[in-house]
Amino acid sequence: MATHVANRFSIAQRSLSLICQTPIRPQVPIYLIPFIANRPASQKSKTAKSSAKTAKAKEAPKKKKARTEYIRQPLNDMDRFALCDAMRYIRAFEVGRNPTSSKYELAVSLKSVKNGPVVRNRLRLPHAVDTSQRICVICPPNSKISEAAVKAGATVVGEDTVFDAVKAGRIEFDRCIAHPESVQKLGKSGIARVLGPRGLMPNAKTGTVVSDVASSVKEMRGGSEYREKVGVVRMAVGQLGFTPEEMQSNIRVYMDALKRDIAQLSDRVAKDIHEVVLSSTNSPGFSLSGDFRSPTSVTTRELSVL
Repeated sequence: MATHVANRFSIAQRSLSLICQTPIRPQVPIYLIPFIANRPASQKSKTAKSSAKTAKAKEAPKKKKARTEYIRQPLNDMDRFALCDAMRYIRAFEVGRNPTSSKYELAVSLKSVKNGPVVRNRLRLPHAVDTSQRICVICPPNSKISEAAVKAGATVVGEDTVFDAVKAGRIEFDRCIAHPESVQKLGKSGIARVLGPRGLMPNAKTGTVVSDVASSVKEMRGGSEYREKVGVVRMAVGQLGFTPEEMQSNIRVYMDALKRDIAQLSDRVAKDIHEVVLSSTNSPGFSLSGDFRSPTSVTTRELSVL
């Protein structure tokens, strides 16, 4: 009898140990999730991933296509002014200003594609706007070339002295040109990292490596540069004391040069003039209509006197 009780106790003990080793799984009624319970695990994971992707696609906003051209507003309903009228209004904003310090600026808006070739050039206007530019000429010192540059009006002339001054942070010039004999020495000097970001590094492509330095210096002293930036070309075209006739002459030369530059780029990119705006140092811009005077304009003689 005692042996029988002991056997029953050992069987119960083994059963209890087996129950404890077997993991207890929750019983989910199949009628609650009939289609999930019968699917394989691989199909369940694929469905979960696809549903997550769908949710992300719904949440993420759709990307707009980037514009390839600059936005230009239509000019049909815009007020446009004759040159004499624009000068009259601009002078009202410049009352009390020094007539030589305030400048007329012409901004030409172009219909152009983004990230394309840009219009860039230099020209000499019939009536110089700024003759106070300091010009540096990199050429062999104590030579006929340097003597001609000094006579033409260059303020800084030489090679090693210029290189040492630039490396020391003394850039005492507004424009810089180089003679072909000094180009190799200029390249080895290491000042390109200083002058390059400032747009002062001489380069044959920009016409700042020249043989006739004297004529280039004379041209630069009364010359002006323009460069397209974000589809707009800006350049100073006159001083506040210029007469309407002088302004008309400068604007005509500038626009003719700009049209020639645009024509030279026609084989690579399509550009067209959209709007021409005249402004000054302290005035807003006035869109020009292309006329010199309007029926209500004051006489040019009145605009010739400050």
